[in-house]
Amino acid sequence: MKTNLGQASCRIFGLALIALIATPFAAAQTPEDGEWWPSEWGADDERGAANRITPAKVLEAVSLIEEGRIYELGRVYEAGMPLVGNRHFSLTIPGLPTSPAAVEGGTVYNDELVSAEIGQVGTQFDGLGHIGVERDGDHVFYNGFRLSEFGTAYGLERLGIENVGVLFTRGVLIDVARYKGVDRLDESYVITVEDIEATLQMQGVSINEGDAVLFHTGWGQLWMVDNETYGGNPPGPGITALRWLTDRKIVMTGGDTYPVEAVPGENPEDGIAGHEWLLVRNGIYNFENLDLSALAADGVYEFAFIFAPLKLKGATGSPGNPIAVR
Repeated sequence: MKTNLGQASCRIFGLALIALIATPFAAAQTPEDGEWWPSEWGADDERGAANRITPAKVLEAVSLIEEGRIYELGRVYEAGMPLVGNRHFSLTIPGLPTSPAAVEGGTVYNDELVSAEIGQVGTQFDGLGHIGVERDGDHVFYNGFRLSEFGTAYGLERLGIENVGVLFTRGVLIDVARYKGVDRLDESYVITVEDIEATLQMQGVSINEGDAVLFHTGWGQLWMVDNETYGGNPPGPGITALRWLTDRKIVMTGGDTYPVEAVPGENPEDGIAGHEWLLVRNGIYNFENLDLSALAADGVYEFAFIFAPLKLKGATGSPGNPIAVR
């Protein structure tokens, strides 16, 4: 049954968010590997793994375009879509028309007014200024940048989404739902390294440096159908699998769930350890709430992946409609 996001689902999303972030990052931020900075791209770098998209990588992606078929991976931004916690989205058209004709028979036009946490609702691309960790009495982000030194109420002075640039690279779909022979993975299912390797073998593809890696769990079929379940405890890769992917020097992870990683994950006390590992420690981006159903249905497992974040200076993330081209 199709439902709008009312008070009940808001409470569930709120509880899910609390489960993710209310627990202190004590387990996740233990200095098992010491300081994670400076970045391999230098102490002033603000692009992270996007630096791996070289001209050669772009040409590799172009070589995968054989049919000219475009797959839109973004969701529609609309009232009632799943939102985490108390996040907000609203679109209105003032006036109808916004501007009436100046003379009889003249031109009219409409404008829209959007009120939203624009970078963190719907299909959302997490930038490097989105996630940090508490350390030494401050909040530390990618490349060791401290929020006390770059954060302002009117935008971040470092790690803003405008630094990312265009992502034009090879994309890989990992259809774990198909490998498991199910329409949708179970709640909280943790995708393992073994799952990834077996799925890749089944699909006949590999993961290369600079790739964008997308997980199809089947969870996306719940979007705007059962928002309460969608916003609960989705499946996804665990921290061990994400570490394995990091070793392959990918650019981005993405998935058809709101966090991409499994909730609660391998160790519930770790909170969103996968986000920290990817964004904070390794500069690898994360793309949430993707629609991967058409790619999975057509068995398209490698493709050109293209996305250009909006140049919102100082923003933590970006909305948008990424595309896959085969």
